[in-house]
Amino acid sequence: MVKKESKEVVMVPRQPAAPGQESVWDYPRPPRLEDSAKHVRIVFNDVVIADSRRTKRVLETSHPPVYYIPPEDVQMQYFTANVRQTFCEFKGVARYYDLTVHEKQVAHVAWYYPTPSPAFQSLAGYLAFYPSKVDACYVDEERVQPQPGDFYGGWITSDIVGPFKGSPGTMGW
Repeated sequence: MVKKESKEVVMVPRQPAAPGQESVWDYPRPPRLEDSAKHVRIVFNDVVIADSRRTKRVLETSHPPVYYIPPEDVQMQYFTANVRQTFCEFKGVARYYDLTVHEKQVAHVAWYYPTPSPAFQSLAGYLAFYPSKVDACYVDEERVQPQPGDFYGGWITSDIVGPFKGSPGTMGW
């Protein structure tokens, strides 16, 4: 893989995956959707706003997994739809939610696909969260590290190795 800085090309070494780890460089493109039974929990302003063992993961080359949570496992009373929308060439049009818990607010904290493309139809209505915008996200009780960059919502845990797209200089990957 190559990282461009100014006009020079810098090689970025792939991190070796130890037993029990996954490399984001083994993930496919186009991305793959899979069910996950891992325990996912999200906390904001001392409230557990999502708790699920029925999530889905989207796996895409160079990106940590993004977990999608069924709305039945999310405390939807804290969420307000907003007008923001984006387009993914694989999944379709995403819409966004703002979050308010006890007067603490954050905009564009989560997104969902109301009518995803056929390959991702089972994601319809499921919510994905930016780990950087909430107090904590957990996968099987391990605290998640947010993927670098404002655009990406990947969840980095100790069983995922990179390097990861999102840091400065990685847009060309």
